[in-house]
Amino acid sequence: MTGNALWTALLLLAPLGGIVAILVTPSTQARWVRRIAVCATGVSLAAACSLVVSYDRVQGGYQAVLAIPWISTLGASLHLGVDGISVVLVLLHAICSFAGVLISYAIAERVKEYFVFYLVLITGVFGVFTALDLFLFYSFYEMAVIPMFPLIGIWGSGEKEYATMKLTLYLTAGAMLALVGLLSLYGVADQRTFDLVALEHALAQRPLPLAVQQWLFPFLLIGFGVIAPMWPFHSWSPIGHAAAPSAVSMLHAGVLMKLGSYAIIRIGLGLLPHGAYVWMPLVATLCLLNILYGGLVALAQRDAKFLIGYSSSSHMGYVLLGIACLNPVALNGAVLLMFAHGVMTALAFALVGHVYDQTHTRTLSEWGGLAARLPFVATCFVIAALASAGVPGFANFVSELLVIIGAWEPYPWHAVLAALGVVITATYMLRAVRTGWFGPLNPRWASLQDATTPFERLPYVLLIAVLLVVGWWPAPLINTINASSQTIINRVNTIRAIAQPPRALPERV
Repeated sequence: MTGNALWTALLLLAPLGGIVAILVTPSTQARWVRRIAVCATGVSLAAACSLVVSYDRVQGGYQAVLAIPWISTLGASLHLGVDGISVVLVLLHAICSFAGVLISYAIAERVKEYFVFYLVLITGVFGVFTALDLFLFYSFYEMAVIPMFPLIGIWGSGEKEYATMKLTLYLTAGAMLALVGLLSLYGVADQRTFDLVALEHALAQRPLPLAVQQWLFPFLLIGFGVIAPMWPFHSWSPIGHAAAPSAVSMLHAGVLMKLGSYAIIRIGLGLLPHGAYVWMPLVATLCLLNILYGGLVALAQRDAKFLIGYSSSSHMGYVLLGIACLNPVALNGAVLLMFAHGVMTALAFALVGHVYDQTHTRTLSEWGGLAARLPFVATCFVIAALASAGVPGFANFVSELLVIIGAWEPYPWHAVLAALGVVITATYMLRAVRTGWFGPLNPRWASLQDATTPFERLPYVLLIAVLLVVGWWPAPLINTINASSQTIINRVNTIRAIAQPPRALPERV
């Protein structure tokens, strides 16, 4: 175990330690429960920053690796580590988790139980992004998804029972398909190990037959695509966003939706390159439905949370398009967009939550002129809207531009239509700003309270600062991502050439 591996371990141990500490804290001590959660996520944020700063971009590959034997008869181990892609997503999750805990100070009922489930969710996502063992990966994946049911069902609002049931059915069905794919991969690889690194090396030397990859890849694509969310399996997502409490919506849209895309990159492209080559043109077409359909539906929304929810589905279409292009430029853009969109949408849901907690309505037309009463929150929402619309200076602009440029050669018409999606995004976000925040102040909201103290403003300032810093100086994150995306794309091209000569390439779906 290297020194940096201690930071990897601390990512998981900090929230786990927070869970234990909260469990032994009396329920009457809600103040201490909140403090423990802040400390736990703060330590994870420090560990994530240390991993990003110490990552060797020249060497690339998996770093800060921790390997402990676990279930030897299955070939499963506690194998953790990060590469250039996962370390950026670890940083995203750490930022959103810390900000989410601060926003969660608004939770007043069953505080202890809420933070236990919230930290379980946080631990599971960190585990997914750092797992280098497929058995461990799937275990953490379920650990991240399951807490969504009680978090929305107990602390949510609106049609929370319907939302939790639909979310559970969709994600469970997707998880079962993914499990079938993973177990089939374990069997046909004939390596008797779940170790991801060992499988990558073995399948690089002796790739799976093309026919096997063709039928196996859809299990992973659809299974993990449900949580991405890929059209037409997206309908659970906006409803879940709308019903969830603010901090849960922040992690739901900001981080959980990235688990599916990350799994497709890590497992699908890494282990089944021919399957990716055959099926990705279909994915590229479905992405357009994500982008355009999601954007047009968002254009018709009057509920602020539903608007951001459908907007998230639309933006994730750009991520999937970047993955489908199978070139480093687009893949760099896709991963950077996962980061940028995660921060932006966490900011937007937090701001909507601030208003909803006082007005108990999310209808934009009922808000009306809130900027006069909530100038700080209104300013932050305008910034979030500009970031979502891809205005230069924000991280979203750089990432979407990389995706569109990367898509130009393999899918020129897709690139043109994706650019149209940016116009649609600008339309509904600017309309939301005009309708909900400007104009005459609704007399009902004359007593609303703005975020005035430094503590109340901290999560919003943190998220905005990240968007601006990465927007103006994206090179460190792009170079970090490129250290791994280039390797993945090279593996796709190399293994495809080994398994089948170029002149005999199969027809694309």
